[in-house]
Amino acid sequence: QVQLVESGGGLVQLGGSLRLSCAASGRTFSRHVMGWFRQPPGKEREFVAAISRGGGTTIYADSVKGRFSISRDNALNTSYLQMNMLKPEDTAVYYCAAEETNAVVRFVHQYDYWGQGTQVTVSS
Repeated sequence: QVQLVESGGGLVQLGGSLRLSCAASGRTFSRHVMGWFRQPPGKEREFVAAISRGGGTTIYADSVKGRFSISRDNALNTSYLQMNMLKPEDTAVYYCAAEETNAVVRFVHQYDYWGQGTQVTVSS
């Protein structure tokens, strides 16, 4: 069982940056692939980024490549999403997710554990 708590969301202007954190409980964090997803207003939840258990492999949605960076610190049981050059279309509730698997997966149904979400709003 893994419990996830996101933090770091807020209001930022066009072109600004935010770093989201996802703190995980339990002693099995390093056995879980970590993902970040977002849900814009009125839309379905969508994939943003994911990172392998050791941190050596990362994947990104095309819409955030070159602007966002996912990382993790297994000693601190924490995953991060660094978001740069933010745009109004990045406005959404951001969720972290965890799955105990070898594969770096990108679909909502492939993750068993979810945080409560943190709001990110980008103003123009």
